[in-house]
Amino acid sequence: MRILHTMLRVGDLQRSIDFYTRVLGMKLLRTSENTEYKYTLAFLGYGANPDHTELELTYNHGVNSYDMGSAYGHIAISVEDAYKACEAVKAVGGNVTREAGPVKGGATVIAFVTDPDGYKIEFIEYKH
Repeated sequence: MRILHTMLRVGDLQRSIDFYTRVLGMKLLRTSENTEYKYTLAFLGYGANPDHTELELTYNHGVNSYDMGSAYGHIAISVEDAYKACEAVKAVGGNVTREAGPVKGGATVIAFVTDPDGYKIEFIEYKH
């Protein structure tokens, strides 16, 4: 077994595609329109299945926002340099909500950014 994708509901599909491609450097892999059931899907990632896990953005036609709830945590992305990744996010207008620095009680460098719908994304510094 392996994880294929994670799905997030978004209020503005193009705004979210722009964030994940322009700010986080993902590629738009494919889209799918379902007019009968009134939703559109966009799959993004740093590569496609089966070699990479994808992010599925779901836009339900006419729904512009969602309650975040208390169960969602974050999506984690490996970065070579969390400090540089935060600067790159800010340079294109992205929202860094926790600057890069060591995790509390440890040495791993992390940071957090937030997408246009309020979903948190953690950068974890990982030297390859």
